[in-house]
Amino acid sequence: MSPLCNEIERFGKGIGNAARYRIVEALAKGPQTVSKLVKAARLSQPAVSQHLKTLKASKLVEAKRTGQEVVYSLNAPYVLRLLTSITKEVSRKENK
Repeated sequence: MSPLCNEIERFGKGIGNAARYRIVEALAKGPQTVSKLVKAARLSQPAVSQHLKTLKASKLVEAKRTGQEVVYSLNAPYVLRLLTSITKEVSRKENK
């Protein structure tokens, strides 16, 4: 498998779940702590932490520790543009 295929597969695993997509949407508004992401994703803290682990492994999210808090943010600027484009395209096809 080519390196590009590996990257696409990793990206797909990262956003291939509605809960992870909600987390990415929340992070599109800016860096956030787990407690804020729990509210945005409407999931328990352990569930959000597991999804963040997958998103970090997919290289879509990065974490920075500030004191006792960990702040999460989107790792790649292209993620927001790509997801916005995909969402618009899906919405346009659904409205036809």
